[in-house]
Amino acid sequence: MRSVGTIAWVPVLLVAWGSGNAEAQSLRGGLASMQEQHQRALDYGYTFIKDPAEVRRFVEMKLLVPVKGNGDYELDDEVWFPYARPEVLTFIERLSRQYRAACGEVLVVTSLTRPKSYRPRNSSRLSVHPTGMAVDLRRSNTPACRTWIQRVLLQLEGSGTIQATHERRPPHYHIAVYTREYARYVAQLEADNPTVAGTETVATAEAAAGAGASAGASGTSFVSYRVRPGDSLWRISREYGITVSQLKLANKLTSSRIYAGQWLEVPVSSR
Repeated sequence: MRSVGTIAWVPVLLVAWGSGNAEAQSLRGGLASMQEQHQRALDYGYTFIKDPAEVRRFVEMKLLVPVKGNGDYELDDEVWFPYARPEVLTFIERLSRQYRAACGEVLVVTSLTRPKSYRPRNSSRLSVHPTGMAVDLRRSNTPACRTWIQRVLLQLEGSGTIQATHERRPPHYHIAVYTREYARYVAQLEADNPTVAGTETVATAEAAAGAGASAGASGTSFVSYRVRPGDSLWRISREYGITVSQLKLANKLTSSRIYAGQWLEVPVSSR
């Protein structure tokens, strides 16, 4: 049961890239992250699907929907079960549309629903892939594209709608979509501003990548950034290609002291 998308597209670069390594911020995952994802699946009352027959039954019940690929994303030929929760499909379609517009590449989905009988040897028993609420995306070989998607994933993680982990063997991003929270987030985003419907972001994903929609004549937008353990103003400023003074001014800070969990507004150029 394999599915591979056929892609035809023209690269269109819509953003100006910032410097830095978003990977240094987080996306490390770990046991606590897996436990949180697993507990969220239990809270939702999701079934951990045991075999292909149960996958088919969930598809018939429309609890899982087909993920077919389009001009913005494709499925790797190792995706044996191209199905996911409806909210996961929405996440893939929105993120991939924006990703392709930003850096001219299509996203490649490497795993979706995976029944327990198909669990790889190196996967965790806490994995939520059997519930249909997870998706794995291949890591790009293009540094700018990696920077873009990592920043967007971090912003969405900060909004409480996903948990994302950068896995290295093979290089990919594992994303657990918190379906209820994500559905509310999308509905609120579209209700608040229909003109940005389809944009994966807390502020906007383009702004998260360093090139959001213009905010007036100044050509500056703001990214909402949640401070993580070990962060400093210098580190955050370097990540977004600005100065510490600019960051302090934007947040009316009189000292360089910040704390984990604090929200900062980061000024980024939109030109």
